[in-house]
This record gives sequence, C-alpha cells and structure tokens, in this order.
Amino acid sequence: MTKARIAGEALQLADIPNIGPAMVEDFRNLGIERPAQLAGKDPYVLYERLCTVTGVRHDPCVIDTFISAVRFMEGAPPHPWWHYTPERKRHLAAARR
Repeated sequence: MTKARIAGEALQLADIPNIGPAMVEDFRNLGIERPAQLAGKDPYVLYERLCTVTGVRHDPCVIDTFISAVRFMEGAPPHPWWHYTPERKRHLAAARR
C-alpha cells in the first residue's frame, strides 16, 4: 500500500504515514473514521482517551504516532513516528513539573 505524501491524498486512515491496522482500530475506538478528523486534535488527549476507552495503559510510543498523524493531517511533511519521540518526552517531563 502506498502512503499519502500530503494530507489531501489521505482518503482512508491507513493512507496516513505510520498508520497501520492496529492504529486504524485505535482511531476508530476514539470515534475517528476519516483522516480529516485528526486535524486540530490534541495527540496527548487522544492518548489518554484511548487508554480510558480500552482500559489499557498503552505504550507511550502511541503518542508519537498520534502526533505524527495529527501533524501530517495539519500539513506537516511525513516523518517517521520516532521523529516525535523527543518532543513527547519534553512535553511529558514539563507536564510533571
């Protein structure tokens, strides 16, 4: 499957870079069915909601993937999910202070 190169090419959730079947299911558990619904969402809020909905504390790397998907749908270039790991770590460290 070829992934979208820009947000406008993402017609299905699985078209978004870094998003596979498990993440599609996670988005659907959050009521997100279309890529455009991700624009403007807070990836950290999505993560907390996912943990609540599923009753499982997911790996923090899920946050990185949420950041990558949201940013992509807001017009950022496609980056691998781990590109956002340092940002997530800084954000969570600041939130603990």
